[in-house]
Amino acid sequence: MQMNFPQNDRVSITMDEHGVAQVRLVRGDKMNALDPEMFDRIIEAGHVLQKTKGLRVVVLSGEGKSFCAGLDTASFGRQPSPDEPSLTERTFGNSNKFQQVATQWRKLPVPVIAAIHGVCFGGGMQIASGADIRIAAPDARMAIMELKWGLVPDMGGYALWRGLVRDDVLRELVYTNRIFSGEEAVSMGLATFQDEDPHARATAIAHEIASRNPHAIRAAKRLSNAMQDRSTDDLLMEESIEQHAIMRTPNQIEAVMAGMAKRPAKFTDV
Repeated sequence: MQMNFPQNDRVSITMDEHGVAQVRLVRGDKMNALDPEMFDRIIEAGHVLQKTKGLRVVVLSGEGKSFCAGLDTASFGRQPSPDEPSLTERTFGNSNKFQQVATQWRKLPVPVIAAIHGVCFGGGMQIASGADIRIAAPDARMAIMELKWGLVPDMGGYALWRGLVRDDVLRELVYTNRIFSGEEAVSMGLATFQDEDPHARATAIAHEIASRNPHAIRAAKRLSNAMQDRSTDDLLMEESIEQHAIMRTPNQIEAVMAGMAKRPAKFTDV
């Protein structure tokens, strides 16, 4: 499946015939540190993916030696321009620009799998936390780094970590800025699996997901996103609404029945 995605020196996007998109941070010479242009290009990538037909799963990774080393502090050592939006302005729905680079992965209608290797600090940790699933190299070095610089995590981390990490564990990581391994991240809930080749594992999972009914996968993501905030009554109704929408479409019913009969199911794309 050939798509003409915008290419630049910060983020690259490709998509294969199965609808699996590979999104790579490509500022490898700087360990994919986040400078102002990187923020813009990541958000641009999210906008492009939102509109991409046939998209089923996204694999998010970093080129070079690391996933993302966090903020490029040399790029932010200045006072903001008077015409720059305040951090409290919601310029991207419920997020500001800096939050959007992490929260947009939850907002995408399809599953996102982050492949983490090397360093994953600060803003990089928050971007990875926006993924649905995280595969970390056992020796990856990860940290919630912001308090080291006298700041608080403010790129969506608190909203994204809710439900992933035990409260006291998260507080310790935030307060101390302790560096932990990918292996430790699995035990704490900040990574799903560890693997010596996180990108290969992430891509394999992506292809498995891409073989499923894309309508059901998107519905399951919406339900997963709602699970932390909705009441039991609301969630029960949301399940019914999503299932009803799938089952009322004739070709979807045929595909579901074929799958139950262990015949190859041909799901229509979205």
